[in-house]
Amino acid sequence: MNCNAQSRSRQDRPCKLKIMSEPDIQPSTEEMPLPPATFEFFVLSMKMQADMSMGLIHFGDEADRPKPDLRVARHSIDLLAMIADKTRGNLSIDEQRLIENSLTELRFRFVQASESSPKSA
Repeated sequence: MNCNAQSRSRQDRPCKLKIMSEPDIQPSTEEMPLPPATFEFFVLSMKMQADMSMGLIHFGDEADRPKPDLRVARHSIDLLAMIADKTRGNLSIDEQRLIENSLTELRFRFVQASESSPKSA
């Protein structure tokens, strides 16, 4: 159902909003299913993005490995820290531990990556 002003005026019942990842069409058997949109998946996705930006994770040939981009890694870490700050007091114990441990690990790895990267003159 489409939830816009026109559809609400024609119908007396409220609109139900769908999660964006709910497919309108059933995926074919060849497509990989999408994971559920959870806080855990979000944190782990941001952590993976930061790890990849620091050059710690790479998929593919070693010859195709991109150079670490510490600016992007720092941005990903800052975004995760902002989410931790904005959600403080609203998370389960497991969620709080996940985001705090992820940030601690990422910050430690960032310092290591910064120290090992060649300094630009």
